[in-house]
Amino acid sequence: MKSTMKALLAGAMILFAAEAQAQAWPSKPIKLVAPYPPGGQTDVVARYFADKLTGVLGQQVIVENKAGAQGMVGAEIVKNAAPDGYTFVYVNSSMMCINPYVYKKMPYDGFKDFVPVTQHGLAPLAMVVLPTLGPKSVKEFVAWAKERKGKVNFASFGLGSSSHIWGEMLNQAEKLDMTHVPYKGAGPAIQDTLAGHIPMTIQDLASSGPAISGGKLLPLAVTSAVRWPRLPDVPTFNEVGYNINLVGWNGIMAPAGTPKEIVERLSAEIRKVVQAPEGKEKLLDMGLFATGTTPAEMTEIMKTGCAAWGDAVKRAGVEPE
Repeated sequence: MKSTMKALLAGAMILFAAEAQAQAWPSKPIKLVAPYPPGGQTDVVARYFADKLTGVLGQQVIVENKAGAQGMVGAEIVKNAAPDGYTFVYVNSSMMCINPYVYKKMPYDGFKDFVPVTQHGLAPLAMVVLPTLGPKSVKEFVAWAKERKGKVNFASFGLGSSSHIWGEMLNQAEKLDMTHVPYKGAGPAIQDTLAGHIPMTIQDLASSGPAISGGKLLPLAVTSAVRWPRLPDVPTFNEVGYNINLVGWNGIMAPAGTPKEIVERLSAEIRKVVQAPEGKEKLLDMGLFATGTTPAEMTEIMKTGCAAWGDAVKRAGVEPE
């Protein structure tokens, strides 16, 4: 009986301590790790959230860029951080769903080493070329590439990224024999495309948007299920004959073991930001369809979405490295 009482008391004390910690949270600055270089979609959206959350949480939210290895460097840092509610990581489908099928050795397990906070947006990509290249549609680009079979390169924002997988799916579907050139982020890939070193790239709409709106890049198709509101005249890949229903997503995660109350609180605050009219418009400007899920909903999205991306990696013929 005494041992049972002691166990119950110990359990109650642990629960009380966890609740007290959550109620006091946050009592110091919060770190949000952006695992990609400055200037890209991840960095831009993370800083928008940091500004908004600093105002509502009463503590500064600091964005730290920890780029490398297709997001794995930053993710590993957060995996090993104390699960006290003061370190979070900005994630995407490439990091959580594609990397495990592309890299033989992973420094983290997306399902075991992290807890979801929220999936805050869907991240379609745009296939873009220089307006002076010649092709004005995907069909015309395919014909152009076939005439130069084996001599055409395409750029992605990283090995195993959604940008890479979409390019390879087009490559395989049309037997174009294009060579994949991975870059360390969207910025360098777009710069080389603008400079004429790469004829085609498939990039996020935050990074490619300014060049598209400035007439420096021509969008041929977008990867979303519906047309991108900022580019209403650009068709989806489905509309031009490719039955591929895959769109990337962005979200926030915490180290495994982070108190549930803290996770739920941060999730609720981010959902308020992205589901407000201003937030939806801001996210569109940054290349995202605003969503905003609960932690449980994000878990289910990862379960089904990661399996679909895994199938896509295999169909694209990408061999694990």
